Amino acid sequence: MKKWLYDNWMRATPFLAIYTFILVFLYVRDANYALYLIWLQGIIYWIHEFEEYILPGGFLEFFNRNMMSSNQAEYPLSKVGSFWINIPLVYFAMPFSAVIAHFFGLEWGLWTAYFSFLNAFAHVVMFFKFGRKYNPGLIISILLNIPVAIYMIWYFLSNDLVSFNVNVISIIVAILAQASMMIYGFGFLKPKMEKDAICK
Repeated sequence: MKKWLYDNWMRATPFLAIYTFILVFLYVRDANYALYLIWLQGIIYWIHEFEEYILPGGFLEFFNRNMMSSNQAEYPLSKVGSFWINIPLVYFAMPFSAVIAHFFGLEWGLWTAYFSFLNAFAHVVMFFKFGRKYNPGLIISILLNIPVAIYMIWYFLSNDLVSFNVNVISIIVAILAQASMMIYGFGFLKPKMEKDAICK
C-alpha cells in the first residue's frame, strides 16, 4: 500500500485541481472572493505538481542530477522523500488553511500566496542558474503561481483584509515552509549523499 502511494500520489493532482476548482468557482467565488483566492493557491499548486511529476514530469531526476550533482535519477531524493515533502504541505496544510480561513478569518490563508510565489520563484532562479535550462514546474510557475500569488497579495493588502502584523507573519510562515524544503535537500540529503559516498 505504501509503495503504491509513493508511486502514484501525484496522479491525483489533475482530478483534485479540476473538481476543487469547479466547486469553489460555483460556490465560493461570488460569496467570498478573497476566500476563493485562497483556495486557488492550492489548486494552482496541484497543477504545478502535475507539471513537475506527470507531464512532462521528471522533477526528481532534474533535482538529483542538477541540484544534488547525483548520477542517479532517484537519489538522494527518492519517491518516498518527495511524498513526505509534498503531502503534508500541499495536500493538507494549504487546503486546511482555506477551510480554517472560512471559519476563523481570511488571515489564516494569506501565507499560501507568499509560499506559492517563493516556490515558483525558485523555479525561475533554477532556470537561470542552469543556463536557461527548463526545469519541471517552470511553466506553471510563470503562468499561474507567480501572477496569481501577486494578485492575491495585492487584493488582500489593497482591500485591508489583513493587518500589517498578519502580513508579516504570513511572510514568515511562507519562508519557513519554503526553507523546510531547502533544509531537507541541502541540510539532510546532500550530507547523506556525501556520507554514503565515503562509506562506499
